[in-house]
Amino acid sequence: EVQLQASGGGLVQAGGSLRLSCAASGFTFDDYAIGWFRQAPGKEREGVSCISRSDGSTYYADSVKGRFTISSDRAKNTVYLQMNSLKPEDTAVYYCAADSRGYCHLRMDYWGKGTQVTVSS
Repeated sequence: EVQLQASGGGLVQAGGSLRLSCAASGFTFDDYAIGWFRQAPGKEREGVSCISRSDGSTYYADSVKGRFTISSDRAKNTVYLQMNSLKPEDTAVYYCAADSRGYCHLRMDYWGKGTQVTVSS
């Protein structure tokens, strides 16, 4: 059974940092695309950052480039999202998701429960 357990959300002031973690299990970590998505109140879910296995690329939304960094630890089957210089507009529920086809898109196969990130101004 595929499981994705996200953690690390919280309340932070603008300009601060948080690191999200997603512990994955139930699949071969290197075979699946895995990444982070977010949904703010009243808005559609959007991609934040994702690691594609189909072409080895790492993707970032334009709004987070230069501030967020995605990384993974194969030994721990965990993917991280380091978020720096946080802005109030980063406030959202953040989800970890994985896809067996190996590429990143909004309809990933598997989704974890979200973790709330709130950035105060």
